[in-house]
Amino acid sequence: MARFPRGALRGDVTVPGDKSVSHRALILQAFARDAFSIENLNPGRDVLATQRALAALRPSMDPAASADIDCMNSGSTARMVLGACAGANVRARFDGDDSLSRRPMEPVAAQLRAFGARIETTDGHLPLEILGCERVQTRHFILLSPSAQVKSALLFAALFGGVPIDIAGDAGSRDHTERLLRYEGASISWDESHVTFDAAPKLALPIAIPGDFSAAAFFIAGAVITPESEIAVRGVGVNPTRVGLLDALLRMGADIRLENERDVSGEPVADIVARHSRLTGIEIDKKTALRAIDEIPILSVAAAFADGATTIHGVGDLRTKESDRVVAIAELLAAVGIAADVERDSIVVHGGVPKASNVPARAHGDHRIAMAAAMLGTAAGPLDLDDASSAGVSFPEFYSTLERTRES
Repeated sequence: MARFPRGALRGDVTVPGDKSVSHRALILQAFARDAFSIENLNPGRDVLATQRALAALRPSMDPAASADIDCMNSGSTARMVLGACAGANVRARFDGDDSLSRRPMEPVAAQLRAFGARIETTDGHLPLEILGCERVQTRHFILLSPSAQVKSALLFAALFGGVPIDIAGDAGSRDHTERLLRYEGASISWDESHVTFDAAPKLALPIAIPGDFSAAAFFIAGAVITPESEIAVRGVGVNPTRVGLLDALLRMGADIRLENERDVSGEPVADIVARHSRLTGIEIDKKTALRAIDEIPILSVAAAFADGATTIHGVGDLRTKESDRVVAIAELLAAVGIAADVERDSIVVHGGVPKASNVPARAHGDHRIAMAAAMLGTAAGPLDLDDASSAGVSFPEFYSTLERTRES
């Protein structure tokens, strides 16, 4: 059991390297003929899963060999490394923990089968086995849903397979893979709906990974909802495909500004300053929600403090994350007396005056729910949480960083 007391957040904060960029940088590094450095790699367990997966694959790049890959709790590892295996024509067996084994793998497997890979899943889930890809069959794809992980899996299949590829049907999903490939010299274009990849990169430039916006989001929103708070989060990635949370909070009336904007290894980066603000409920469309998909839990917490209702559309994919995040969000808000109406693809948060009770909140083993609960406690606590350990998936130093902001 963990307890998060009420109290202002102040001072400067740094957050770990971006988890999404870290996965992709490691996969590019595995492809490169000559070593290049990666700076500020995310230290969490998900990225560790990718490091171990790639280490397990190195001896099995001979198509006659096979590797056993434990993806732990990382869907990014499972889907994107699977794409690399398809392109490299290797055999491997993918597995993961109980949570990951409940998450769908058929969407990526189906598209990689069209590429030419032989993949067998377990009723659409892990464990799965890839039995190589002897001949590339399809180079023109339409995404069945706008998924950055599926899109990246196809791009990595093309990269490791040495073939051009084009992908239609995107809807502005994260473009970190495209940016890294372009930064490293690839011939690639992307216009939010269509990707064309023509030539492999030189892969000679070191990659500096910006601070993780999804980690920064907890401190940004926490400062906005907690009286007397002012936080500056330094060196954060502000990729337009990731900052739907900022757009939503600004529309709600949040006092947030970007400073020292610059470019780092192909990614836009800035310092983000956030102050306590009075918020008003709004309607958030699917496109904005897609650009804030990992931040919906903390955005919902912010909405709990707004005047009026906030409706967030396009949240259906949250039901197959580390937990059913739609249900977990509603339970978390109920612990502070805030009602949330859950529909199939949307959630309506009825803002008010959250106040913690004696009923502990549940993290559901989900790092983003746990960290959202901690920030809810800063504004409406003390809030008890059944288990806070899952934060180590993406932000091992989250709680010590939170304590430093309370002592500033």
